[in-house]
Amino acid sequence: MSTLDWLLPVVYLVVLLLLVKPLGGFMARVYGGQRTFLHPVLAPVERISYRAAAVNPDAEMTWKTYAVAMLVFNLLGLLVVYLLQRLQGILPFNPQGLAAVSPDSSFNTAVSFATNTNWQGYGGETTMSYLTQMLALTVQNFVSAATGMAVLIALARGIARHTAQTIGNFWVDLTRSTLYILLPLSILLALVLVSQGVVQTFNPYQNVALLQPAIDANGNMVTEQVLAVGPAASQIAIKQLGTNGGGFFNVNSAHPFENPTPLSNFLEMLAILLIPAALCYTFGKMVGDTRQGWAILAAMTLIFVVLVAVAVWAEQSGNPALAALGVDQVQSAANPGGNMEGKEVRFGAASSALWATATTAASNGSVNAMHDSFMPLGGLVAMWLMQLGEIIYGGVGSGLYGMLAFVIVAVFVAGLMVGRTPEYLGKKIEAYEMKMASLILLIPILAAKIGTAVAVLAPGGIATIFNPGAHGFSEVLYAFSSAAGNNGSAFAGLGANTPFYNTALGIVMLISRYWLAIPALAIAGSLVSKKKVPAGAGTLPTHTPLFIAWLIGVIVIVGALSFIPALGLGPIVEHLMVFGR
Repeated sequence: MSTLDWLLPVVYLVVLLLLVKPLGGFMARVYGGQRTFLHPVLAPVERISYRAAAVNPDAEMTWKTYAVAMLVFNLLGLLVVYLLQRLQGILPFNPQGLAAVSPDSSFNTAVSFATNTNWQGYGGETTMSYLTQMLALTVQNFVSAATGMAVLIALARGIARHTAQTIGNFWVDLTRSTLYILLPLSILLALVLVSQGVVQTFNPYQNVALLQPAIDANGNMVTEQVLAVGPAASQIAIKQLGTNGGGFFNVNSAHPFENPTPLSNFLEMLAILLIPAALCYTFGKMVGDTRQGWAILAAMTLIFVVLVAVAVWAEQSGNPALAALGVDQVQSAANPGGNMEGKEVRFGAASSALWATATTAASNGSVNAMHDSFMPLGGLVAMWLMQLGEIIYGGVGSGLYGMLAFVIVAVFVAGLMVGRTPEYLGKKIEAYEMKMASLILLIPILAAKIGTAVAVLAPGGIATIFNPGAHGFSEVLYAFSSAAGNNGSAFAGLGANTPFYNTALGIVMLISRYWLAIPALAIAGSLVSKKKVPAGAGTLPTHTPLFIAWLIGVIVIVGALSFIPALGLGPIVEHLMVFGR
């Protein structure tokens, strides 16, 4: 492996961490209602939007009212996305004349984009019109991301406030997340991506002459091809920044019209973790102790670094099965080296492994290489990051409130071990908070494992498992882990665009998004009413290296105990088979 292969992750993390404080501080000011440099332009737009929606921005909500507003808004968005797909054949901005999407695929996609999962069982350029891509999918990229951020901010208020009843206003948090954070960053990134060659046009698909004519399967001469284009850059920017991940084209960010250059690759990869990482600092600012945010970010980053190293090593080491066929996997000036199956030569194995780790750490799901072609250990890294609950950075907002559930469990267990009442930031952690935190931890695990079990037994699930044995099982386990983690990436060898998988995965996505957001809000509602207890001699400091190590231990133990048996049937046994030849 070259120095550059290891230097890229280092540079990536350095740039990411340098941006945490400025962006995190800015977001804290936005959610605190403080003036920022964007207010002269955007504050009037914010006020107009409240008047148009008949929202009183000064009226705060209890956790139950907040949850109802969140659920109703997301349900309406889901229905709009479903209807736009079913009616796209008669709607405008459809230059290719694409027909309506099937009912089961429409349901799956509507659920997927409303839940910030962005699982795609379809090929975008052959299924979705420009209007559907923009009005349905891109809009949901913004508001589903803003929903996760709003829930996190409500939880942060619940921890920061005491002897209160309200945790903020969902409509205000949703609006500010979209208007001041997601929209400006997306415009900036989209402009840069266009400068790199990402397409952004309303023109129909382009017919171009082939440089070398070819013969098709029927023996006919082919002299031209159709190039799919469209308003892609605007969707690509928010798909990365909002940890959405749904691609404009079928092969996502492996497509040269979505991700043409090394610079676009780096920026898109940076955008995946930018907001989730910065929200850790935002949380610290909101609770009045930035050390807490840095401690959580440190735990996330340490786990991420270890798994990046494993993934890069696994992919750069190459595939012994390909070596036996005489394929050159040695790195040289003309050869990126390593396992290049399913990867773009303009990125190479190391960059692809870094992207795969970042996208599954962040609940993003976009890809610049095909995860189904990764080495077993490389695929295991991506799968296990999702199975941890998408809390190593995780989705915007949702990743951090998932991590805070682990923090509550870690504090509770540590308190029991030393015979002290568990406390977190001056609030006693009692049975109610533990029950809600347990739901946040256990529901995705149950959803992924039960979904996988049903799929490998049901005729509809077995029918489209095209790879036999351990790898076929891995594809199914990956799909349901992705749905349960609201990630959206796939081991794409599985035929998932069927009524069975569209329905089953859609149900798992719904469960794992809202049955986690509601307990998070319930914790906020419980903590906000409690008195703040002064720190004493028995209080466990939650910003020290000792607590960071303890938190990592709890995360790894829960993840390992939950999925090691299933992983043993998939990527682990496949690794032994590949290297035991």
